[in-house]
Order: sequence, then C-alpha cells, then structure tokens
Amino acid sequence: MDALICAVVAALALGVGYGLARLYDRQRAKSAEADVKSAQARAAEIVAQAQRESENILKAAELKGKDELFSRREEFNREMEQARNELRDQERRVEKREDLVDQKHQVQIKKERVLESNQRKLSERREEVEKRAAELDQLIKQQGEKLHEISHLNREQAEKLLLERLEQELSNEIATRIQTHEARIHADIEEKARHILASAIQRYSAAHTADTTVSTVDIPSDEMKGRIIGREGRNIRTFEKATGVDVIVDDTPGVVIVSAFDNVRRETAKLALNKLIQDGRIHPSRIEEVVKETQEEMDRHILEIGKHAVLEANVGPIHEKLVHLLGRLRFRTSYSQNVLQHSVEVSHLCGLMADELGLNGTLARRCGLLHDIGKAADHEMEGGHPKIGAELAKRYGETSKEVLHAIVGHHDDVTPANIYTVLVAAADAISASRPGARRETLEKYVKRLEELESLACGFPGVEHAYAIQAGREVRVIADASRTSDGDAVRLGRDIARAIEEQLTFPGEIKVTVVRETRAVEYAR
Repeated sequence: MDALICAVVAALALGVGYGLARLYDRQRAKSAEADVKSAQARAAEIVAQAQRESENILKAAELKGKDELFSRREEFNREMEQARNELRDQERRVEKREDLVDQKHQVQIKKERVLESNQRKLSERREEVEKRAAELDQLIKQQGEKLHEISHLNREQAEKLLLERLEQELSNEIATRIQTHEARIHADIEEKARHILASAIQRYSAAHTADTTVSTVDIPSDEMKGRIIGREGRNIRTFEKATGVDVIVDDTPGVVIVSAFDNVRRETAKLALNKLIQDGRIHPSRIEEVVKETQEEMDRHILEIGKHAVLEANVGPIHEKLVHLLGRLRFRTSYSQNVLQHSVEVSHLCGLMADELGLNGTLARRCGLLHDIGKAADHEMEGGHPKIGAELAKRYGETSKEVLHAIVGHHDDVTPANIYTVLVAAADAISASRPGARRETLEKYVKRLEELESLACGFPGVEHAYAIQAGREVRVIADASRTSDGDAVRLGRDIARAIEEQLTFPGEIKVTVVRETRAVEYAR
C-alpha cells in the first residue's frame, strides 16, 4: 500500500514536473519570441534612424557643397572683376603714356623749331658781331696810329709805359691794402696770442731740457782694457754680439767708448759693462749672463719711466706698448734735447693753453705727450716720425681723431684740421726754441745765419741784410731810391715767404725792412 502510494505520488510528481517543464518551455518560447520581436522592432527602428540620419547627412552635404560652390563662384567673380579692373587701369596708364609721349613729341618738335630759329639768329648775330669786331679793330688801329703820331711812341714803347704805370699803381694799392688788413688783424689777435703764450710759459717754469747722451765708460786702470778685450779678443766679440754695439778701446786713458745707433741698446751695453768691471769676472758666459740680466732690468726701467711720464702729464690710461715707447724716448735726444722731457713739457704747455682757451685740457695734454712717440721707433720703420707715431698710436688702441691728427700734423705735414694740432705745434716750437732747450754746433749756427742773410740779399732793392738775435730776426736795408713804402711792405712779405719755403728753422723769424732817405745840406 505504501509502495502504491509512493508510486502514485511519484507519478503525480512526475506529471506535475512534466507539466511545469512544458509550461516553462512555452513561457521561454514566448519570451524568446517577444525578444525576437523586440530586437526586430529595435533593428527596424535603428535602420529607420540610420536612414533618417543618412538623409540628413546627404542634405547637409548638398547644402555645404552648394554653399562652397556659391562662395567659390563669388571668389572667382571677384578675382575676375579685379583682373578686369587691373586691365582697365593698365589700359588707362598706357593711354596716358601714349598721350604723354605725344605731348613730349610735340614739345620736342617745338624745341627743335625754336633751336633752329635761335641758330639762325645766332648765325646772324655772329656775322654782325664779326662785322662790328672788324670795324672796331680798324678803328682801334686807326686810333693807335693817330696816338703814335701824336705821342711819337711806337707800340712797344707805349705798352711798356702803360704797364709800368699800371704796375706802380697796383703795387702801391696792394701794399696799402695789405698793410691796412695786417694792422687790423694783428691788433686783434697779437695781444690775445701773446697773453696766452706768455701765461702758459710762465705757469710752466721747467728747467731746460737739453741733455747729452754719454757713451763712455770709466775703467779703474788700463789693465782692465786687456781683460775687456780678452784672449784673442773673445770677450769683446762676445760682448758686442750680445749687446749689438761697438766697443772702442783706444789709447785714451781710463775710458772705453760704447757706440751704437740705438740709444737704448747703447745704454744697456754701458750698464752691463759697468757691472762687469765692478764684478771683475769677465769671460764669455759671464758676459752673456750679465747682458741678459741688464736687458731685463732695462725693459722694466723703461716701463717705469714711461709710467712716471704718463702720471706726470695726467693724461689718463694709455696702452702699455705706448707707455714702453714713451720710456724709450728717455734715451733719445734731438739737437741734444731729451725727447721725453720735451714731450712732457709740450704736454703741460698744451694743457695750459687749452685751459686758457676753454678747451679740453686732458685731451690737449694727451696730444702733446704723444706727439713725438714716433721717434722711439723711427730707426726701425720707414718714414718720418709724425707718420710713424700716428701709425703706432692707432695700432695700440688710440682712437681719438684729435690725438692722431696732432701726431701726424704737428710739423705741418698735413693741413691742421682741429685746434689741438695747432696747440701742439705752438707748444713744440716754444719748447724747442726757448733759451737753453737745444744746443747747436757753431758750424750749423753760422751756416744758418749765412743762409738767412744770403736769401734776403737775393731780392731786388736790398742793399744789406743782417741776421740778429741768434737768427730770430733779419734786418733788411732797402735802397730808398728804388723802393717805396708800399714796396717795403711787400718786400718783407716776400722774404718771409721765401724763408718759410726754403729754410728749416725752429720757432719763428722776424723780418724787418728798413728804408730811409737822408738829405744833407751845409750852411756856409
């Protein structure tokens, strides 16, 4: 019974399970069908939406294409319009040019006509002038013949008389005008210039700068001469080769002469020889050692001398090479005048005169200090020391145009282009010409005076000429019967100009022409 019940329950359970399974399958089938329908509906909706979007995209693309086509068509129309306008402008310009060419052609035709008319008139005028000139020549010839008949003079005599009178009249007038202008100009400038120069000279009261370069070495005894020469002359040859100088050992007691073209080299050799004499050890190796040591000391000494000069002149910073060249000037003389002392003196004089004139005193002192810098290397380079000095200053960083021009132009080699060049030339003349600055040999002094006197005596109308005041003035005695007062003024100018052109002299030379007439009578 239990088994049956269990079987029935099992059958019922199986039937219920099967029914539930069928029901679940139907529901799943319905659900799947519904999902399919939903998916189909969604797909249809997506397709419809895609169609709508594609239609919209197509419409937008068509609109964009139409807009782009319209804009390009407008741009093309604008370009075509611009091209048409440019073409019309070119056509108008061409038309204007054609009109202008036509006008120029018409003007040219008118000018040619006027030119032809002027040429005809000129030809007629030329013929008329030639005709009148011939008539005038004939009249002048007739008048000349009548004048010769009246004056009993031929043509040459009349021309000579007329020219002599004209020359005398013009000579008197020229001399009078020159004298008047000179008096007026000198009255204005001489006092001012004298005041400035006198003030500068008085304010800078330095000792004279004349100096002599000593080239002798004292020795304690004549036995030292033999030691200096050495065995078979090896010591003196080594010394001359190391120093570049010539050592002269002669019969002069207690003295050995050192000779060299380079003053620095000569001074170095002198110091080295003194050291060797004091040391007493004179042989080739010792000589080379002492000479090398002395050369190094001399380089340092020269640089110190240059620095001291720059400091004394108060010109500001200067390139070390220029300072070294300034130091070399300490061993250079010109007419026995020490060039470095002369340069420092010119620097101070330029500064004082510049201050009086209201100019830049520092710049003026710089020009004066460097004006003779070329003399430190004129034996090594070709050309005069002004040109060499300007090249060296420019090479070593001197950029001031005033300084470079003052260096190259202080001897009037070029036309002065600024006031500082004139100041340097004046200060250079003052320093060189004042008493005690330079010493000349008697031969040169006498020769200079003779040249002055002979040059003045070479002018017509001069009876005697005397050079006085150490050649600073020339007194000219003119023949009173052949020279008038106006001629005396002109004669003085001609002599001064000839001295400037033909002679070389420091400072200035005054030319005084003396003309006098004496009338002597006796009362008896």
